[in-house]
Amino acid sequence: MPLHWKRSRYVFVDSMSDLFHPKIPEAYVASAWEVMRDADQHTFQILTKRVSRMKRLAEKLNRPPFSHVWLGASIENRDYLHRMEIMRGVSAEIRFVSFEPLIGAIGEIDFDGIHWAIVGGESGPEHRPIKEEWVREIRDQCMEQSVPFFFKQWGGITQKSGGRILDGRTWDEKPVRLETNVRAAS
Repeated sequence: MPLHWKRSRYVFVDSMSDLFHPKIPEAYVASAWEVMRDADQHTFQILTKRVSRMKRLAEKLNRPPFSHVWLGASIENRDYLHRMEIMRGVSAEIRFVSFEPLIGAIGEIDFDGIHWAIVGGESGPEHRPIKEEWVREIRDQCMEQSVPFFFKQWGGITQKSGGRILDGRTWDEKPVRLETNVRAAS
């Protein structure tokens, strides 16, 4: 039975840091994974730029892949698209890509093995602009490849400065988490 977005609490792990930074001890990451394993009423979203380390540690810690632990890669422009290739091999039921802050065109994307795309502009006093055509290009490819698309923000001085409307609407698509008994599997 699908567990819909509103029936679960979503926790963005380390929103202002990176659980997979090389200076974070592996034992600390394992401890965080134990907490997530036991708190299967929540859906945990973990985003990193260090996808190779995520892949290596997820092989050890996320077996079998927990349906409530979603793993993602941050990709700012086409120079970092290689992170998506690594993401395909990460042990997770839900793998996502966050094009945020989107600071350049991405180009052609193969979403095979990726279950969700998030796009957003940069915020802060020295934010770099985002172009509508970059966002549309990603959205259109998501639609063509049946990948849920979430447009978070245009960016600006603050996150809410530019709003979230793209082509007359908000885009809030998300993957569906399947209900599983995680404790029985561990």
